[in-house]
Amino acid sequence: STRNCLRKMSQLPPESLLASPVSEGTNPGVESLDNLSMDSFWLEVENIKQSAEVEQEECSLADVKAQEEGEAEAEWLQDTGLSNLLGDCASEHDNILLLSTLTKTQAAAVQRRLDTYSRSRRRNKHPVRDVRDIFGVVSSEVTATEKKESRPDQLWHNRQTSNVHRKTQDYSCTVRNPGKEEMFNMDVAYSEQAAVLLKGSFLSESRKLKDGNALTKFKIPKGRLGVTRIGDLSAQDMKKIPTLALIELTALCDILGLELKRNKAAKLKTTEKRLFGVPLNTLLENDQKLLPSTKVPLLLQALLSCLEKRGLETEGILRVSGSQTRIKSLEQKLERDFYTGLFRWDEVHQNDVSGLLKRFIRELPAPLLTAEYLPAFAAVQNIPDLKQRLQALNLLILILPEPNRNTLKALLEFLRKVVARENNNKMNLWNVSTVMAPNLFMHKGLPNKIPEGKEKQLAEGAADVVRMMIHYQDLLWTVSSFLVAQVRKLNESNSKRYQFCDKRIKHLLRKIHADKDKVEKKQAEPSKVVKIHASFLLKDSLEVHLNNATRVADVLRQFQKNMCQHGWNIVNTVNLLKCNNSMECTNLLLYEVGGNIGEHCLDPDTYLLDLYHINPHAEWIIKQNPSYPRLF
Repeated sequence: STRNCLRKMSQLPPESLLASPVSEGTNPGVESLDNLSMDSFWLEVENIKQSAEVEQEECSLADVKAQEEGEAEAEWLQDTGLSNLLGDCASEHDNILLLSTLTKTQAAAVQRRLDTYSRSRRRNKHPVRDVRDIFGVVSSEVTATEKKESRPDQLWHNRQTSNVHRKTQDYSCTVRNPGKEEMFNMDVAYSEQAAVLLKGSFLSESRKLKDGNALTKFKIPKGRLGVTRIGDLSAQDMKKIPTLALIELTALCDILGLELKRNKAAKLKTTEKRLFGVPLNTLLENDQKLLPSTKVPLLLQALLSCLEKRGLETEGILRVSGSQTRIKSLEQKLERDFYTGLFRWDEVHQNDVSGLLKRFIRELPAPLLTAEYLPAFAAVQNIPDLKQRLQALNLLILILPEPNRNTLKALLEFLRKVVARENNNKMNLWNVSTVMAPNLFMHKGLPNKIPEGKEKQLAEGAADVVRMMIHYQDLLWTVSSFLVAQVRKLNESNSKRYQFCDKRIKHLLRKIHADKDKVEKKQAEPSKVVKIHASFLLKDSLEVHLNNATRVADVLRQFQKNMCQHGWNIVNTVNLLKCNNSMECTNLLLYEVGGNIGEHCLDPDTYLLDLYHINPHAEWIIKQNPSYPRLF
């Protein structure tokens, strides 16, 4: 039962186990703070247990059945949109479009799931398709790869025995250049990068540091097409990202020898409450009736706003728990008065507000990190290399449903503000992570089966994952360039509408790629004159001469300069532009619209001639920088 599971987790290990490993030269004061924070982890678990005991009668847990052999693979193929590979070719078109964009490692991951599913079926009425029969472009390469790397987990263990098979998992990130900046490549698929490392020599001499300030600093190198953040792509294109990210995450886990397990969501009794214990989607639907633009539940915004105004300087904020009785009473008052505006936030103690915040997260019917992928988030701790941990986390963030991803980002942004006030509130990055980890990784709707003697290891690992999400959140909320390229390929192929059930499918796929190469070579022009629209300000379009050095920022600067100096034929005279000597144009953004993309807000450092060669049929539109709704 949940009560027993929580009680088991709340049993404090011996004091000798609570002490965190210390690097050479660590300040004793920092060590004592970290030891205290591990105490805080288990005290937080104890508080969760007590809360669960109070409301034991209100909870009704559904049995979580173990998946039968092949069932997980069938669900995976369903989630990736490839379930038709299990049957005939009646509906093959969409499968082909997706498969034609995959890398070798991604295609191999699909094939492994098909093979596993095929072996699990004793009576196979419909033969399972071989992905090599469809994905003709890399059929020979995948075959060779399968022969050489049919057991990627075995290869990984052979090379990494000294690193992976440790008696105890150190919660500290494994870093190669502590405190120094390292490049984080997003142009090449992560699984392809891992495959290259697997064939070569892996860095074995690594240092373990737990000081957040000494964590490796990663920088995303900006290619000619710039960097794409979550929110820069249209909703239509973002819907394609989770599928591609799931395939890539599976391929990465295959290379690293990690099993990607997923839970089934356990159903709880429906609640009559309006705030606590209500699904995120329902909360947002209700809140958007009041504020259509909101992307984060209004209650969470209010909780974070209250803590930001009055709690950031409070010593031990988040760690020091408020009264469970008062918190329960406040929850009832919020249910009654929140939407009427009668609730008095100024009368609530900061520690009680932090208790309400953690309670809101725990009481969600499904975990904020989702029931399906909570095991995957927890398994990130088993990856020894920090960069590959972040690669896996980046993909998991992209897989999350949009309401969960937006809510998680709002929470992480607040936690980063708490850490920034460490000198006053005594809550460093590790302290905050250990307190929040139980609230994110323990959920009453899921079984918490913890192997005997693994409590400390799993606790530290969960806290380490939270620490990475707080510290590296800007990097994690980036859409990798290779995923954007795959979205472009999907859109291009979808517009061509080839007849893929033809027996000459391999020839057709090869022809697609051959034609694409010819077009790209033909498009490699040294310069180009294009039209840029700004219909919200101008009647006519603007002609811009592009060369290899023209960036988005250059065009926006020139546009603003002409607006200020020459007085173009303005349609709307609202005061959107602020002209000054520096000619900065922070109020304007350039969007790529149409062609092989839905809508894409461009990085100021994007080189436009390169972008034109990749998407010659797109329109470029200057828009006002939208005023994002305030979360707090």
